[in-house]
Amino acid sequence: MSTTHEIAPAVPALPSPAPSAPPPSAPAASAPAWAVDEPYSAALRTGRGPLFLRRADGWLLPLEVERWCAQPDAVDLEVLGRCEGSVLDVGCGPGRLVAALAARGRQVLGIDVSETAVARTLRLGGPALRRSVFEPLPGEGHWDTALLMDGNIGIGGDPRALLDRLARLLRPGGLLLAETVSADVDERVHVQVVHMAGPHHLEGDPFPWARLGTAALIRHAERAGWQTVGQWTTGGRSFAALRNRAAAIAAGRSRTTKTTAEPPKSAAVISSQRARKPSADSPVASR
Repeated sequence: MSTTHEIAPAVPALPSPAPSAPPPSAPAASAPAWAVDEPYSAALRTGRGPLFLRRADGWLLPLEVERWCAQPDAVDLEVLGRCEGSVLDVGCGPGRLVAALAARGRQVLGIDVSETAVARTLRLGGPALRRSVFEPLPGEGHWDTALLMDGNIGIGGDPRALLDRLARLLRPGGLLLAETVSADVDERVHVQVVHMAGPHHLEGDPFPWARLGTAALIRHAERAGWQTVGQWTTGGRSFAALRNRAAAIAAGRSRTTKTTAEPPKSAAVISSQRARKPSADSPVASR
């Protein structure tokens, strides 16, 4: 593991008041293994896989590097259209969403523990910091929207801890838009990133991860004081919208979102948090 640091951040005006970020020389928490290991960085540098998360039992979850490194697709754009005010993209990866929001003139910041990901985001014109979501961040308690796309509800392997942290980052009544897995899965695992390039396989160190379906996310979120204000499936991917209810009630600023929830018996049809290319809920054979 290596120590995280900022990479030439171009941070926009942040929600006010915003505590200052730690100086570049300040020590930061160690980055997760997947963020600093060669497999992930190698895939982001080329914009190509095949890249997988591999469990200890050999089960492989395909990761959609090509989609992450491309322009936002129609599903991404629909999610961006639901964002309110200032946006914090947690685990922004190579920055397609941050750059798209910045191009619209939105107040946005991407954070990621991968140096390669942050550098690519900056090259696209998106403001970004190399920072863990659990480290001090600019604008804490004042962000209007937080994004957890591409399976990032799994960050840290502890959904409740992540939800509690996001509640502190958002303003009272703030909005969380999270991508989920299609099945009603609620799993905590240790995985490693594997990059399979021809006969050569690059393998990273194990790290904790979580996978949640929409129902599981809602269960965890409501226990943590969040209000579910929407859930939807589109383009083979599923999402949930959550409102920072506990903080909103405390501040007397609770709001609602006009989002039509799926019928209770409607089957989710997404492939996974890493949807469609290939189907992440249909993992390839163990290697």
